[in-house]
Amino acid sequence: MTTSGLLNHRFIVFVFLALAVLPFLSDSRSMYIMFTQIFIFAIFAMSFDLLLGYTGIVSFGHCMFFGIGAYSVSLFLKNFGATISYFLLGVLVAIVLSGILSYVIGMLSLRLKSHFYAMLTLAISQLLFVLAEKWRSLTMGGDGFTFPVPELFRDRLSFYYVCLILMVMLFVILRAFTHSPLGKVLKAIGQNEQRAEALGYQILHYKVIVSIVAGVVAAISGGLYAVMLRFVNTQVFSIETTLDALLMSMIGGLGTLFGSILGSGIVELAHHGLTELAKLHPIFERWVIFLGLLYILVVLCFPSGIVGSFQEWREKRKQRSLQAATITEQVE
Repeated sequence: MTTSGLLNHRFIVFVFLALAVLPFLSDSRSMYIMFTQIFIFAIFAMSFDLLLGYTGIVSFGHCMFFGIGAYSVSLFLKNFGATISYFLLGVLVAIVLSGILSYVIGMLSLRLKSHFYAMLTLAISQLLFVLAEKWRSLTMGGDGFTFPVPELFRDRLSFYYVCLILMVMLFVILRAFTHSPLGKVLKAIGQNEQRAEALGYQILHYKVIVSIVAGVVAAISGGLYAVMLRFVNTQVFSIETTLDALLMSMIGGLGTLFGSILGSGIVELAHHGLTELAKLHPIFERWVIFLGLLYILVVLCFPSGIVGSFQEWREKRKQRSLQAATITEQVE
């Protein structure tokens, strides 16, 4: 491992350890809830980053997997009982449904070029949104419903650590996935699909695999989100949920995974801060406008996202050092 890579790993470990120690520095209930939401949306943003950042697949309906996870867990806990076993069963059902749906959508649209996958995922996500709105006997429509949660998750501190551990575990798993031979093929597809196909790779198979993995991870985040709120309604299927993941991934840096975690933290902290400022002046009630300005500012200053721009700067610095060393050797 290079020195820069070692420093990168040390920084990531430091961030995770700092998040683990944070509850010992403050016992604020609102802080637990805010950071728990950051962890959950970081998982969701990482799943979106697998598609767009690594493979170049645009999905406007990624929220459907998030919604499937939220409703699967909520319905099991509401109808069968608030136990860990039914929570895990709800997550398992969400994983299976998301995997099957991802496979079907992928086989139907990923063999085509251009924007067909994006349009099909958007259409199906809106179909699920309408279905959830109309099937009121099951989902209560837009009004939604509350449900009990397992005793372990009732304590906000315990749930904070559950979400933190899951985020770290999924980050490690997805990082290993993207650094594997399969992940390198995905990167090649994202950079130049025609060249990867000319090398003999079955592009469709790799795209379907990453689509399934992204859908499964998104479903897990949706289940955690519902448990955090102890409430679910049709908004989990709204396109705004997908746009949040897009915003977080692009602010942090596409194709970095850790950028999704950083982007989730920036967006959620900005949202929380602007909401608090709304108590001082009504103009901050339009927090979406200020969040848009923040996004424009980040894109202008960091075109590749914060983590992506830092990696580019570090790579350029390394190249300049190598050039300087080469020139020095030639002079000597």
